[in-house]
Amino acid sequence: MRFRVFSILFIWLLLHSFYDSKGQYENDDIVVAQEWEGIYEILLRNELAPKVHKKPFIELNRNKLNNDTLLVAGNTYQLPRRIHTPIPEKKVIPKPNSNVYPIFGKKYEKIPEIDNRLDGAIYYLVSGHGGPDPGAMGNYGSYTLSEDEYAYDVTLRLARNLISHGATVHLIIQDKHDGIRDDAILKMDKQETTISNEKLPLNQKERLKQRADEVNKLYYQNKGSFQRLIAIHIDSRSKGQNIDVFFYHHQNSTSGKNLAGEIHKIFQSKYDRHQPGRNYHGTVSARSGLYMVRNTLPPIVYIELGNIKNYRDQLRFVISDNRQALANWIELGIINDYKKSKK
Repeated sequence: MRFRVFSILFIWLLLHSFYDSKGQYENDDIVVAQEWEGIYEILLRNELAPKVHKKPFIELNRNKLNNDTLLVAGNTYQLPRRIHTPIPEKKVIPKPNSNVYPIFGKKYEKIPEIDNRLDGAIYYLVSGHGGPDPGAMGNYGSYTLSEDEYAYDVTLRLARNLISHGATVHLIIQDKHDGIRDDAILKMDKQETTISNEKLPLNQKERLKQRADEVNKLYYQNKGSFQRLIAIHIDSRSKGQNIDVFFYHHQNSTSGKNLAGEIHKIFQSKYDRHQPGRNYHGTVSARSGLYMVRNTLPPIVYIELGNIKNYRDQLRFVISDNRQALANWIELGIINDYKKSKK
């Protein structure tokens, strides 16, 4: 009899323990996923640490998730109960402002440390044109859109994403007055400089040589490390031509081709998911005639984000969430490329 009572009590404790492990995450807070938002982003937006709350979030929303890190915009998701981690006995003094980067602007200067998936990787990011040259231009209603401002904003967003995963990022072209901007119309200016704070020359060949020299100088300083170069541009074609995102690499660079291919795969999969029925026509190809492709040392992918004169392509740029999505998708391809390079 005593053994039977003990057995029943033991089974009850097991069931109770199982219920607690499932129920400890339950919370009444329901949120709606925003456009292009993933688990990390939705947790950060609701002031929940991804490292602590990602697993509970997945547990609570398992029937609404798949292998993709992006959530479905407009769908509702349950937030987990806030988990308070114990304070360690040993006081750790962090480096002052170690994760604050003013170049991204007040709203985005603090970068969360999501993980270290890109630890050891070095990326050189170059946005097209700048300074005295606005690059390609298009009319959007009564406004004028310029390539340099929108390419720079996407580049900043990509840099911020990469840093959050532990990468070392060098912004070769910088504007210390313009951080990440969520406006639809990005005001044109001529304030861009190089990473060494040099003014950009008007002459195109001198300007391209200047940024190629900046990249190559850093490449030699970091020789032996994993290094990649991403150049971001916006094309200019006839007003009626709606185009997709294209990727170029040096014809003799297998590493550059692999990087371009991994980013291209992400864009294909995202189009299949978010725009079903619309075929994606962006391609990966060798284009060694481009100055930056021909004259820089790290493996490079040269990206054209669309046609600045076409209205449908303009929506890819003027909507800040879409600029963030471009950065997010490029980031995912970069992460996959780095992961495969370590195998």
